[in-house]
Amino acid sequence: MDIGVYMAESIRNIMAKAYLNVLGNPHEARFVARMQCTITKAERRRKAYREKEGVEVPPFLIASIATTCNLQCKGCYARKNGIAGDTPDKETLSPEQWSTIFHEAVELGISFCLLAGGEPLTRRDLLESAAAVEDIIFPVFTNGTMIGAVYTEFFRKHLNMVPVISLEGELAATDERRGKGVFQRALLSMEMLHKEKLFFGTSITVTTENYREVTSEAFLRHLAELGCRLVFYVEYVPFDETTEHLAFRDEHVAAMEQIVEQRREQFNEMIFLSFPGDEKALDGCMAAGRGFFHIGPDGSAEPCPFSPFSDTNAARDGLRAAIASPLFHKIRTARALGWEHTGGCTLYEHSDEVEAMIIDN
Repeated sequence: MDIGVYMAESIRNIMAKAYLNVLGNPHEARFVARMQCTITKAERRRKAYREKEGVEVPPFLIASIATTCNLQCKGCYARKNGIAGDTPDKETLSPEQWSTIFHEAVELGISFCLLAGGEPLTRRDLLESAAAVEDIIFPVFTNGTMIGAVYTEFFRKHLNMVPVISLEGELAATDERRGKGVFQRALLSMEMLHKEKLFFGTSITVTTENYREVTSEAFLRHLAELGCRLVFYVEYVPFDETTEHLAFRDEHVAAMEQIVEQRREQFNEMIFLSFPGDEKALDGCMAAGRGFFHIGPDGSAEPCPFSPFSDTNAARDGLRAAIASPLFHKIRTARALGWEHTGGCTLYEHSDEVEAMIIDN
């Protein structure tokens, strides 16, 4: 399957469903209709760049804009990889530098930029810079504990900023990993967003222990009643041997795919996205620029958030250079994205091989 065609078609389907979900809100409906046209133009820009430069521009970026977080979730990849901590001790790009990257992304035809951290809501200045780039949709991955009246107004004013609140399941599972009271605070944030008729979603890390619960009709019905219209399922990546039992095997991936397809038919009002998702049909993961790549807080262009290796800096070298990264090229040429692995990230499990590619540059 041609990945460019697949990604373009997937984006069109997402936007079409998003439009149906906001028809009851004229303000949101006008925004989605405008973005459908903008995304079509972006697709043409990516095609033109591919034909002119011979480089495939991914439609997605992931940007870790914050280096601090107000929670200490168990198994947090951002803390494990050194992206985030309790204090801002890691170099972070300025709002102006991020703005330059985002505007360059528009010129290249990138349509979506997922904002992560740390906790991105700790960086209001950077969110303001992103919000001003109206031709990109920015899903903001947040733990939901900092959404109050001020941020609700921010999201109402900037519809291209889409809050995506992280959960682990119901109360017991969420509070066990994220801390006591986090689940109820996240639900309160959802209620506030729903009251304002804003489009928002949730992100759920799926493991061998919780995937049945978080894909159950009862759980999804609860989310739908709260107004949630977007569900990201992200496969758990084990960071140590004690949690390897939580990582998906082939049988879990197959079961998850089947369940999600059923839920898409049952819950027409919701959009379901699964990562890594259809990597087998696409001959491997979509990281390293095939479908997306990651920009760290200091501008480092990395294959994905779980593989923090870089030979190019998007702020220093520009986004075009980041897309053409020699490391990304080596990963794709070595067909590393199709290497055997356990859990949700091929490259994390083969960190030594990826790091060796940088040394060989």
